[in-house]
Amino acid sequence: MSPFPASRGQTEHWDHFGFGVEDGVATVTLERPAALNALTFDVYADLRDLLAELPHRDDVRVLVVTGAGRAFCSGGDVNEIIGRLQGMSPGERLEFTRMTGAVVQGMRSCPQPIVAAVNGVAAGAGAVIALAADLRVVARSASFAFLFTRVGLAGADMGCAYLLPRLVGLGRASELLLLGDPVDAERALELGLVTELVDDDELPVATERLARRLAEGPTLAYASTKLLLSRELDLDLAGALELDATTQALLMGSRDHGEFHRAFGEKRPPRWSGR
Repeated sequence: MSPFPASRGQTEHWDHFGFGVEDGVATVTLERPAALNALTFDVYADLRDLLAELPHRDDVRVLVVTGAGRAFCSGGDVNEIIGRLQGMSPGERLEFTRMTGAVVQGMRSCPQPIVAAVNGVAAGAGAVIALAADLRVVARSASFAFLFTRVGLAGADMGCAYLLPRLVGLGRASELLLLGDPVDAERALELGLVTELVDDDELPVATERLARRLAEGPTLAYASTKLLLSRELDLDLAGALELDATTQALLMGSRDHGEFHRAFGEKRPPRWSGR
């Protein structure tokens, strides 16, 4: 992605989740199955740092996030996070909440498309991580729950009060964030939370199929589209049109657009370079 990686090399091993890259597809696997992949301070910090690295990695064209075992992510660990936060100062708690927000900001700013493979319960912060992904492949046994109010916190956590209304509408977002009730996969599909709903045993194959399609596609066009989708949420029409015009004019000079033109003339599939 970026030609300016600086002196620090990329991190190949992360201590607090599984990570691997194969043929352009990076996979983060939350690996605390006994705790339903509940998040800890260290998991949050590693996610934040990984997402800061990804824009500088040419070997990653798409990121998949999933969970080990029977859950995607059950949210913040009650003992590891909630219990410890009780003894912290207001400043320390603010540093923590800003770190959790940085994870979502990193997901939305990351130029690579992000696919959440939701294999089970996605609750609290886990639901927000799935929400912050660009696409969600969801197993039929999965469920979502934005349960912040149920633990005495605001439903507006980690940006979900910003993202969720834009995905499902203000009325549905109000229902989900105020009540915090679980939403099964079929209902999530109706609401617009689900990109593709599959049987549980089909989730790995369906996720791989979608990730492979993205990895083999025009990644520069994907990155630009993702950027425009995020930026134009807060623009008026005139500003959005100008941003579209400037972006398209730049991409018309890209290698990928030129490759499309050559491939069209030669009656063959384009060979995308992401440049």
